[in-house]
Amino acid sequence: MRAVIATEAKSENGTSAQLSPELLLQIHDHMLMTRVLEERLIRMQKQGDGYFWIGGPGEEAFNIPLGLLVDRGLGPAHDYLHLHYRSTGTAIAMGADPVDAIRQMKNVASDPFSGGRNFAAHTAIFDWNLVPISSPIEVQFSMAPGTAMAQKRHGGRGITIVQGGDAGTAEGDFATCLIWSSRPKQELPVLMIVTNNQYGISTPAATQHGEKLIADRANAFGIQTALIDGNDPEASYRGLKKAMDYVRTERKPFLVEARVSRLHGHSSSSGANFVEDEVDCLRTFQKKLEERGLSTRAKMDEQRERYTQHLLDALKKVREEAPPTPESAFDHVFATTNKAGQVPGGVR
Repeated sequence: MRAVIATEAKSENGTSAQLSPELLLQIHDHMLMTRVLEERLIRMQKQGDGYFWIGGPGEEAFNIPLGLLVDRGLGPAHDYLHLHYRSTGTAIAMGADPVDAIRQMKNVASDPFSGGRNFAAHTAIFDWNLVPISSPIEVQFSMAPGTAMAQKRHGGRGITIVQGGDAGTAEGDFATCLIWSSRPKQELPVLMIVTNNQYGISTPAATQHGEKLIADRANAFGIQTALIDGNDPEASYRGLKKAMDYVRTERKPFLVEARVSRLHGHSSSSGANFVEDEVDCLRTFQKKLEERGLSTRAKMDEQRERYTQHLLDALKKVREEAPPTPESAFDHVFATTNKAGQVPGGVR
């Protein structure tokens, strides 16, 4: 069970000041674990322990606050998440075990997300409304209105969260979500998120987008928007909380565009080597924690070493776990229920 850190610090007039030290340290803890995990998965691919890597190093400062703000649970009373393959940090902040990401990378049967049948970073957690992440880009934006409609009928404060990259907004699915979530008097509680790293595989955004801000596209639909510095965890937390509170109370859509970095390229197909001229949100955040006296370089280095060793030890154990059997190839293709209408345990 994830720890719940209460709140942000408040100024005398009740407005948000800087986040509480406890919350900042919790965010850093998840950011560091997520980064160390991504580095382990990249090494696995390069060493032959996995076939393909794709992930989100550079997006931790945005994805961790998102995961901490989610109302985690099962059913329409809680948030639904339609994420993409750079969202591992969000799952970690929600309470997912990092070792399970190693299991999926290794394609062993104990992978709880897909039974060893999917790519890395394709998380799926039934009990948390985390919808299976797919490889085709942006299809999640066509799915999101469906869960939002169920929440609209159900009532309450549950919202649908859908996230994708900047290049994927060229797909028709993105326009579908804008249209279906903003119909007059039928608006849906959808938080649309575009994490803009300025690249589509190897194509610079400047050569593809005529608009200056992707968020501006929502203006034609009467949808509220915000531009967030996704490399700043404090700005991300505040911006996301404000957007999520709006969707929860108004039951209307909101579009967030977050500017983030892509620190290891698109995927292992492009080498997955570290890109030095990108802003590293973890480095800048750690410097801020040092300046505020909340942590020290020695303590953070020790924490990194501890997490690195933990995941290395986990990998050694995962190497001994069995791959899926040929007979299981068609398992979990369709959801099945028992006579009570419940989905049975295991991968769902």
